[in-house]
Formats: sequence, C-alpha cells, structure tokens
Amino acid sequence: MTPFIIGVAGGTGSGKTTVVNAIARKVGEERLAILPHDAYYRDYVDLPKDVLDGKNFDHPDSLETDLLIRHVKALKAGATVEAPIYDFKVHRRAPETRRIEPKRVIVVDGILIFAEPALRPLFDVKIFVDTDADVRLIRRIRRDVAERGRTVESVVQQYEMTVRPMHLEFVEPSKRWADLIIPEGGENTVALDFLFARLEQLVR
Repeated sequence: MTPFIIGVAGGTGSGKTTVVNAIARKVGEERLAILPHDAYYRDYVDLPKDVLDGKNFDHPDSLETDLLIRHVKALKAGATVEAPIYDFKVHRRAPETRRIEPKRVIVVDGILIFAEPALRPLFDVKIFVDTDADVRLIRRIRRDVAERGRTVESVVQQYEMTVRPMHLEFVEPSKRWADLIIPEGGENTVALDFLFARLEQLVR
C-alpha cells in the first residue's frame, strides 16, 4: 500500500510538533514515520564553532533537501532509509543515523518544506501551522534555552539577524501552497478534527 505523505510547515515555534504529535496519536505510532527537515542540516565539518554560531541556518541552502527528497521517495517505494541525526548544541551531524521503515502514514515537518519546489509534489496533503510572531519567539526562546544550551541573548540575536528575515522571505510566502492552514497549531481542535476525519478515511 502506497504511504500517505503529510507535510507540516510553519514558522519556528508555531506548534508544528504539537500537530505532528496529535497526528501520531490519531493514526497510531506503529503506522507512522516522521522525517524532520531540521535533521538534514548540512554538516559543516570544516567550520569552527564560532563561525557556525553566526551562520544563517534559516536559509534553504543550509539544509540538504536533496537527501530528504531521496529518503521520502525511497519510503514511498517501500524501502528503509537511514536518516541523519543533527546535534544542535554543536552544529554537527551525529555519527550514527536513525533507521526509518516505510509506514502507512509519513509526516515530514519543517519551516521550509513548502519553499522547496521539488519537495512539494511529494506531499498528499500540505498543512501550514500559522501562529503569531510574538508567541513563536517566546516558544523558541524557551526551547533553545532548555533543550539546546543557548542563552536568551543569543536566541534573540539570531532571531533578529536571520530567523525573522528568512521567515518573511521564505516561510510566510510558502503558506500559499498549503491545503490546510491551522491557526494556533495544536490548540485549534476544530481544524484538527477536519484533518483527522480525512486521515481516518485514508488509513482505513
């Protein structure tokens, strides 16, 4: 059976993970495979950490999207893939990989997935999680400080230097490619109910 592939996009801190987790609970984790786009950040092994700390990681060129496309196509064809694991604390890919087997439903999430013309046609449904900028910034600060060992000052500086400009240039315009826009992400139970009704039909 050909997998059903869902793309979940939206700005940083918009609530994409909450939506993906809600899909996983509805579909069943045993029938779901998740490919996060941010696991495919390029591995700049030759650059020192101080240079990496100032690099623009919110531009499409910072991600190895060609590899993600190959992996999505392989899963759709029924093959198993070895997805990279990215360590955000050191800006490096881990030496090990994560084995992902083809499932009935495959979810690809990331801020830039709809900005990639070669990636968009692979999705059976495209969801954009739309959340106010101030809410997204607060969530990003909390996440990066708690999970990625960042300081509040460094998170705010990165937001002003690259995150916000790249959101306006790439992420926000990509919303027009979405089939379903979910304001406030996982808090929008009405929109999620519409999505789940469709998913239930497809999984059956």
